Amino acid sequence: MTTQQNSAAAIRSADQLAVLRARRGSTVKTALHGVGLIVVLFGTLFPFLWMVLTSFKTGAQITATPPLVFFEGTLDHYRTILGDQYNVGQSLITSLIVSVSATALAVLLGTPAAYALARFEFKRKDDLWFWFISNRFMSPVVIILPVYLLASQLKLIGNPGLLIAMYLTFSIPVVVWICTDQFRSIPRELDEAAMVDGASPAFIFLRIALPLALPGVVVSSILSFIFSWNELLFALFLTRGSGVTAPVKATSFLSGYDVPWGEIMATGTLIVLPVIIFSLLVSRHLVQGLTMGAIK
Repeated sequence: MTTQQNSAAAIRSADQLAVLRARRGSTVKTALHGVGLIVVLFGTLFPFLWMVLTSFKTGAQITATPPLVFFEGTLDHYRTILGDQYNVGQSLITSLIVSVSATALAVLLGTPAAYALARFEFKRKDDLWFWFISNRFMSPVVIILPVYLLASQLKLIGNPGLLIAMYLTFSIPVVVWICTDQFRSIPRELDEAAMVDGASPAFIFLRIALPLALPGVVVSSILSFIFSWNELLFALFLTRGSGVTAPVKATSFLSGYDVPWGEIMATGTLIVLPVIIFSLLVSRHLVQGLTMGAIK
């Protein structure tokens, strides 16, 4: 009996030791994952944080060695870029109008196309899908010269409508690409049940499919807005004077004799800020939209 008790005690001790080792290994893995996430987060946020800090430094503080982390801030750079000399505020308004318009039109035109590709069968459907996606493959450098020459002949240089139309060439494919998968992940039985009740295809799209695919619409809207907001090449060639966008305005600070880092960093901060605000406002749908349709 004593031998059996000793054996049982040894087994319990071995089991407890195995549990402790498993917990210790799990704790170590969790700690390593946490450290890795902190490193990645720091590497991602550091350039943005440094840009924001630099925008509040004076010229002497910007060039100080070693770099200053704690300092007495100033708003002089923001006053300069928002004044009449640079008029960055007007460029931000132009960028906002163009980006919001391009995003809204892309969603308005792209979601019905995505629903049709996801739900209906028609001739050359695969070719149409590939055409939408292939528009993202093409580099803007390939078409900027003929677009510029044609716009010059039609006297459309500086017209915001032309810039919006060019942004639709890469915004609509993004919406179609993401939203098609979203609509495919919605069970067809919902459409069939609505059709039995006499609902039209338009009613099914607007009242059933579109609300269920809202996370995907939000994600595609965010990406379209970011692409339009940050786009430089088309805006650089197709805008003039007070109608330039914020990224184009940011490049105008560079010169051969002086680089006003304070003004550049302040402009960069104002350019990034609307994207962050827009992403935070729709963050509730962001993660769901990125993962929806990944598994079924």
